[in-house]
Amino acid sequence: MYKTKKYQVREIGDLFKDIDTLASVYPDANKVFLGDGDALSLPTPYLIDVLQYLKRSFPKLSRVSVYATAQNVLEKSDEELRLLQENSLNLIYFGIETGNDDLLKKINKGVSADQIIGSLNKASAAKIKISATVILGIGGEEYTREHIKDTAAIINSTTINYLSTLQLGLEKDIKERFFKYFENFKMLNDYQI
Repeated sequence: MYKTKKYQVREIGDLFKDIDTLASVYPDANKVFLGDGDALSLPTPYLIDVLQYLKRSFPKLSRVSVYATAQNVLEKSDEELRLLQENSLNLIYFGIETGNDDLLKKINKGVSADQIIGSLNKASAAKIKISATVILGIGGEEYTREHIKDTAAIINSTTINYLSTLQLGLEKDIKERFFKYFENFKMLNDYQI
């Protein structure tokens, strides 16, 4: 998804200028999404400064959301997550993808099912709502049963406020790399999905 972007932390003053511009165009906005893909990895004091500036800039602000990974959530302390939530960070978008540890390794997710459960429960304990996604078909024909069973186990072990599904689709260059991690990977058709 981020093939053409390199991770960088923006100067906070530049970010405040963008917020000022947006607040002048959308003064009644009540929801803000902090993009791009890894904003929760920012240092907590930086994030709190941004959240407080947003609150001052948008008087009707009721929700700030961000993409989150298990790694991001686990790296924050309980106190940091509580402070972020108290400053209006109250929804995270979280890609579970699958609950099967073998599949998580094959797709290089970087975490185990237990770590996903721990991070989701940690966010919930801080009163941060979770919008999670799973990917249908990610196990192909061979791992479908394990994918379903283990993903359901994650969902049943956590408090997810919103759950949605995506269907596996692979671009040509990614398909070749993806398939090398599986022997005889067979995509599911729409009926099987």
